[in-house]
Amino acid sequence: QVRLVESGGGLVQAGGSLRLSCAASGRTFNGAAMGWFRQAPGKEREFVATINWNGGTTDYAGSVTGRFSISRDNAKNTVYLQMNSLKPEDTAVYYCAARFTGNLIYYWDAASYRGQGTQVTVSS
Repeated sequence: QVRLVESGGGLVQAGGSLRLSCAASGRTFNGAAMGWFRQAPGKEREFVATINWNGGTTDYAGSVTGRFSISRDNAKNTVYLQMNSLKPEDTAVYYCAARFTGNLIYYWDAASYRGQGTQVTVSS
């Protein structure tokens, strides 16, 4: 069974940091574009960050540029999201997704596989 499992979420004060992980299993994701998305209460799910198959290309939503960093370890079949200088508006459920067509992934509906999410709560 192919799965994406997120971890590393939690409660943090504004200005703090968290590192999310997304572990893939059931097949190799070395050739996949990977992405992080988030959904805050009462809001639409939105794109956060994406990385291409070898980590050579990344892109970010404007709201997180300069604070978040996406990376991957293909040997571990895992993608990470380092989140620094967190703000209360970053509070959301964070999801990872994989896409085997295209270089990057910007749309949740384009994903081949999707995780179940991990909660991030930033207190003021």
